[in-house]
Amino acid sequence: MLKIITDQELWYSKGLRFECTGCGKCCTGPPGYVWVSEEEIEAMAAHLKINILDFKEKYVRAVDGRLSLREVKIDDNYACIFLSVDNKCQLYANRPIQCQTFPWWPSNLKSINAWNETAQSCEGINASAEFVDSDEISIQLKRQIENSPEGP
Repeated sequence: MLKIITDQELWYSKGLRFECTGCGKCCTGPPGYVWVSEEEIEAMAAHLKINILDFKEKYVRAVDGRLSLREVKIDDNYACIFLSVDNKCQLYANRPIQCQTFPWWPSNLKSINAWNETAQSCEGINASAEFVDSDEISIQLKRQIENSPEGP
């Protein structure tokens, strides 16, 4: 069970620097999971103008009773099946909440060290002039927790 941190305990209470650069690096790397709900599947299928069953058959896999988007192996890395060759998300407007809330995941926000480790693979973390306040971070963190009780 995830612990909800109070404002007094937030190491990032003054906010954090982040702005998505659209590099696609958060969509690649070691094997992983992009957890999706039935509602998200419906939205993605509608975006692609295909029926839900076809979408699931082609793009979704079952993992321990949950649903995840499939990955494709590229050399020694894996990538989301919806990451195009130019590193753009083909479903950006309808991407899953897990994707929408990156990098505001519990695992990335548990400590400054975790945040800085994530920054090693995300060029938008810390290098940006864009400052995200702790209220917005908390909103995105809550969305992530509500969507995936176990966190990414």
